[in-house]
Amino acid sequence: MSKLDGKVAVITGGASGIGEATVKLFVDEGARVVIADIQDEPGQELARSLGEAAIYQHTDVTSEDGIQGAVGRAVADFGHLDIMFNNAGGLRARGSILEISTEAFDAALALLLRSVFLGMKQAGIVMAAQGSGTILSTSSVAGISPGRGPHVYATAKAAVIHLTKSVALELGEHKVRVNCICPGGVATPLVCDAAGVGLEAMPAILEGLSHNQPLARACLPEDIAGAALWLCSDAADYITGQSLTIDGGEALGPRWFEQKLT
Repeated sequence: MSKLDGKVAVITGGASGIGEATVKLFVDEGARVVIADIQDEPGQELARSLGEAAIYQHTDVTSEDGIQGAVGRAVADFGHLDIMFNNAGGLRARGSILEISTEAFDAALALLLRSVFLGMKQAGIVMAAQGSGTILSTSSVAGISPGRGPHVYATAKAAVIHLTKSVALELGEHKVRVNCICPGGVATPLVCDAAGVGLEAMPAILEGLSHNQPLARACLPEDIAGAALWLCSDAADYITGQSLTIDGGEALGPRWFEQKLT
């Protein structure tokens, strides 16, 4: 028996990167998945490649109508909703605090925090009524300690962790679990974009990311997908309100013999 047999999931940002890897793994493990994204061509192609187990839904995650549409599509096409993975994101509002515009700040929070709030709300409505479900969101090691991401990105990711804990307190009585994951640097198209390079630079990105943590290899989307699978499976049925760091040990800090002791 597969780990997600009979379960239905909505995965935002599901057309590429961590989302794409998670879509594929969830389908392999028996789930039916709504791929919610604004990247229509890769999203539709991914759905086609997975057959009847996956459908694509164009979804603006900053819009309540968009999120409601993705959740509604899951219920309409597959009958219910067991998993909501709020994964869509991007590096917005980069630069000095002295230069970030109000418009860029608002847009970043809409993508990185409002979308998670909307996903929790709309999935929570369905899950509370049915008395079961799990909500997972993507935070970041940047939300745990400063200096690991742009100001607004890091702030939004920290808020995702706190929102996760707060909502877990409310939805627990409905047997709905709420958790988040905190990846370190992951070799995805998003990282290439942040570095200002194309996908052809991925080998160099993989090499660069292999030196930042005790486990000396780059983190891959499949590493995060595996953690998402566990948290969304019945194996984690008693886990809620938690943030799981997946960074190869990067957030532990420098090794003792590399620290300056003077």
